[in-house]
Amino acid sequence: MQTSLLIAASALPCAAWAQDAAEDTDIIVTATGAEQRADEVGLAVTVIDAETVERRQTVILSDLLLTTPGVAVARNGGPGTVTYARLRGAESGQTLVLIDGVRTNDPSAPDGAFDFGSLFTTGIERVEVLRGPASVPWGSQAIGGVVNVITRRPGPGFSARARGEYGTFETVVGQSGIGYGGERIRARIDGGYFTTHGISAAASGSEADGYERWGANGRVEFDLTPDVAIDLRGSWSDGRTDLDGFSPTFEFVDTDEYSTSKELYGYAGIKARLGGLNNRLGFSIADIDRDNFASSTATEPSFFARGRSERYEYRGDLAITEQVRAVFGAEHEDSRLFDGTDRFESGITSVFGELIVKPIEMLTITGGVRHDDHEDFGGNTTFAANAALALPTDTILRASYGEGFKAPTLFQLNAPGFGNIDLQAETAESWDAGIEQQLVDGALSIAATWFHRDTVNQIDFDLVSFTYSNIAATSAEGLEVAIRARPNRDWLFDASYSLVDSKNRSAGFAGNELARRPRHSVSASIDYAPQTGPALGATITHVGDSFDNPANTVRLDGYVLVGLRAAIRLADRYELYGRIDNAFDERYQTVATYGAPGRAAYVGIRARFE
Repeated sequence: MQTSLLIAASALPCAAWAQDAAEDTDIIVTATGAEQRADEVGLAVTVIDAETVERRQTVILSDLLLTTPGVAVARNGGPGTVTYARLRGAESGQTLVLIDGVRTNDPSAPDGAFDFGSLFTTGIERVEVLRGPASVPWGSQAIGGVVNVITRRPGPGFSARARGEYGTFETVVGQSGIGYGGERIRARIDGGYFTTHGISAAASGSEADGYERWGANGRVEFDLTPDVAIDLRGSWSDGRTDLDGFSPTFEFVDTDEYSTSKELYGYAGIKARLGGLNNRLGFSIADIDRDNFASSTATEPSFFARGRSERYEYRGDLAITEQVRAVFGAEHEDSRLFDGTDRFESGITSVFGELIVKPIEMLTITGGVRHDDHEDFGGNTTFAANAALALPTDTILRASYGEGFKAPTLFQLNAPGFGNIDLQAETAESWDAGIEQQLVDGALSIAATWFHRDTVNQIDFDLVSFTYSNIAATSAEGLEVAIRARPNRDWLFDASYSLVDSKNRSAGFAGNELARRPRHSVSASIDYAPQTGPALGATITHVGDSFDNPANTVRLDGYVLVGLRAAIRLADRYELYGRIDNAFDERYQTVATYGAPGRAAYVGIRARFE
């Protein structure tokens, strides 16, 4: 199921408790880990569940994000290359990414952006894409929004899954997972391997640039008592990507450069219910190693980066009355960067509180405040409020106001020759208003949201001082529409449309469109899955024109991608499937001079034992 909803920015103390209810389609687990009914939520969210991932046969998560309202995706070539997602026209570094509640944004990246190139769908149960500032519950970087990836939890007893796939570009995919759910202990681990000869990263090139990746994720939950439990989660990936580079005349051409990356994310926590108060105390870690090599025979990296963050947090959730709920917490995060020569580190301490109030049954109001104290730039306070009104006509009205902020990265503060220790936080103010209408006894759903955001103090490279400075300002507004129709159990139709008018308000570029933000994008999917016989489906995605640079002198033409798919059950536990991506062999670029895959076909088999 892929649904477009408004989610209140509140937080339960334990994401795992909230995720227990995620299988109920009337309950939404927000990107903060809070559990609420769908008609009580107050911020724009799209939920992509495991059924959608399996039906679309998706391997790389960014391919699904491309069909999500308000999201723009840009990739520097084929699979495994640098891939960024921008929400509602915000910068890629202003999108906070979580994997099972662990912040995964790269402390060693210049703007702290998360690279989606290495994020695959192995073991994913659901993904929540929250659009709009969410800094009250989540802190720094949540200006454009939050992408929260939740991995699969084990069901009762023993379960296992496996998948194998082969296709164009000599692509091989292998995924498997095993889980066990007992009375007091629940555990699951999923792993995967991906390799492809790929395409030329340089659009003008002919040499294929390959990619290879190993990855795994897992979780263990152990009940010490009915009210106290230990919660352990982790994910890991190790990849190598072939690259192209610049010639002595500064042309982007085929080269034998390559990069390696190792990513490790982990969480350990304890959760306890004390009467009406739920508590969670946890520690999380993100460790990211990135190296670039100038040639296939090089033994020493030409680029070296080590980023690490460690986070300590407490979250509480107190039911004060049946109508009033308080959510609060305290956090401290230490970040470190090592570039092979210098080591930099910084810390930020935060407290926040929210109230969720239901003055009448059909109305839910949420308000919150957060204060962050950064070791370098000082303090920052953010506010947010939203409301959802569920009318008896199957209509939900929603409105929200939110503030977001992004702390300067370690690179921006300390880069030799370019850093600026006097940088202040980027800040944003945003509001949105929306309506969702259910028709034909819920068989048809239509949702629309209008949004506006202003961002100031944005950090950019100052060509006058040749340092990073708070010199940029941007704005974005637009419309997001989502439609879902299920006339019967065999047919499903999903569609979305996004209008994102993002403008540069910085000196020298005022009025220009922000780079790599298409103004229009449309996606539609239709699937036919009868109880017997083959399942068939198709997705068409149109991404409009955009510019590749702030000066708006390099245009990226719009494009249309068509995907076709089919699957048939061989037995209760086995399924044969296949798909064609970019069926009409569209030639396009999401980053100027970088190539994109043409027509590709894949066939695979899936097995499930439960």
